[in-house]
Formats: sequence, structure tokens, C-alpha cells
Amino acid sequence: MKNLEQMNEQPILSRRELLGSAAAVAAFTIVPSHVLRAAAAKPNSVFDGVRIGAITYSYRGVESTAQGTLQALLKSGLSEVELMSGPADDYVGLGGGPRGGGPRGGKGKGKDKGAPKSDQEKGGARPSADEQRKRRLAVPMAKYEALRQMYNDAGVNIHIVKYDNLGAENMTDEEIDNCFQAAKALGANGISRELSDPIAKRLGPFADKHKIWVAFHNHEQLKPTTYDDGILTYGKFIGINFDVGHYFAGTKGESPMAFMEKYHERIVSLHLKDRTKAGGNLPWGQGETPLKEILHLMRKNKWTFPADIELEYRIPEGSNAVAEVAKCVQFCKNALA
Repeated sequence: MKNLEQMNEQPILSRRELLGSAAAVAAFTIVPSHVLRAAAAKPNSVFDGVRIGAITYSYRGVESTAQGTLQALLKSGLSEVELMSGPADDYVGLGGGPRGGGPRGGKGKGKDKGAPKSDQEKGGARPSADEQRKRRLAVPMAKYEALRQMYNDAGVNIHIVKYDNLGAENMTDEEIDNCFQAAKALGANGISRELSDPIAKRLGPFADKHKIWVAFHNHEQLKPTTYDDGILTYGKFIGINFDVGHYFAGTKGESPMAFMEKYHERIVSLHLKDRTKAGGNLPWGQGETPLKEILHLMRKNKWTFPADIELEYRIPEGSNAVAEVAKCVQFCKNALA
């Protein structure tokens, strides 16, 4: 199988198209001065060939905007990210979503004051599903390209966008296409969402059409045989967002490495966390998940999919999510030294 970057190549633009695209991006890009200052020293979280990133869920309750999330990533020393849809929606004027921003249509923390608001929002009411659908479909892709440029200029690559409701029964085909187009505009080679066989069956043709991966995230329900048949047959771009900590706890201590060896060609990314066989979630190095060995396996096999930190253990008193993610980054760096 070709590697993921090759399978997600973008078409070459003509000079006219390139200039037009650049002008459109510039029109929507307002980069705060503090972001520009931080970008002067770009992060690099690729350690000995292993790409370390984070899912922005790690900063829940701390940052909800795209700009604030970018600052958190820079402070944590990360150059890779799985961006949840909340900060992206907030940036393009749709309002933040659960775990990634303020309540949809509300005044989430740091909400873009220049974003257009519907009559319902101005009155404080939550927009209807139909209105939100119309607003999403009306967002120019140049807005997502501007967000991508802001992150890239600061040295951060958006490799996956997480749309929790992608493929839901109430989502139209047009909306699904729009999510894939937005992911491509953000520079992502995949979309992640929670594991579901019926959703995979629906999304397979869309993923193949757009050549964008749909990476299914597992909790403790994943077993060594879950992917033996069915779900991965629904499309060439149906893939796996493999949560090694949940797998370790759900199988009562089975090493995730055998699963990685078996399915590495369909793994789009990992989620890293340190758990115990009994299910506890602990600061890294205090649990039983073989995180160091997992990182060594990635390095040995030269696998290029990213390994994303998902901060879920209790934050110690006096610390914060940004500092704890930075500790996890240092753990990975030390493990690969």
C-alpha cells in the first residue's frame, strides 16, 4: 500500500489559481501578534522519525478557539495535531461544538467577535439543525484554508480533523461531502470519529471519492478480532484511529503491539495514554501500558502515522493541561532518545 502522504496528494495549481487562492486565504486570515511571536520559534515534535502530536480534546475546558488551541500546542512543544471540530467551527463562524468550544450558537470562550451571527444567535437562541446545516454549507473553503495557514505558519500540521457526528442519520450527503472538503482545505489526510459499523458502511464511498481517510476511534470495546471482517471492507480509505490505552484496559492487559503489526497499513493515527489492566488512567510512566515499547516499534518499522497524546488522567493540583501535555511530549522524547 502507498504511504498516507502519497495517497493524499493535492492537484498542482496553475499560477492563476495559486494567486487567487492566496488572495482568498489572506482575506480571511487575521493572525494575532502573539501567534506571530510564537511562530518565530517553530516546534518540532518528530522524534527520531516518530511523529508526536495531540488531540485537542487534551485541552478541554482550557482552550476552545483555534487561536487559543494553537497557543496551547506551541507551549506544549507540538508540531502535529488532531483538531477537533469545535475550534475549527468557531474560527469559520459556526460556533464551537462539544469538547472543542463554546455551546453551538453561544458565546464560547474567546469566540471570534467578527464571525457572522444568525438572527437566532443574536437573540441567544440555539440555531435549528436546518439553519446550522445551511450555514455550514455556506462557509467558503478559503476560511478553512486560512486556518490551515495560521497553523502551518506557526509550525503545526493538522493531520486529522475529528467530526464526532460525521455520517449520523440526520446528516445529509451534501453535509458529509462538505466535511471532507473542509478536512482537505485544512490539510488533513483523515477525519476521525467514534467506531461504528453502520457509519463505516455509509462513509466508505465518500472516503474513497475524496481520498480522505475515515479513522475510527475505539474505546474499551475493541478486541483483537474486531476488524477481521466487515468494517474495513467498506472502503479503501476506511482506517483506524487506534487508542492503545483503551485497548490495553479493554483486553485486560493485552499488548497493543500485535494489533499494530497486523493492521499498520490501515492505522491512520494512534491515541496514547497510560492505563492499567484494571482500567485506571494514570500519569505517563505510572501505568502499565507499554508506551515506550510502542514508540520503539513505530521507530523500528518506520511507520509514519502520528501518535497523538490524549490527556485523560487527573491533572495534579497546581498544574494545568498545557503543562501536563508538555510532560507527555517529554516522555516521548526521552523514550526515543
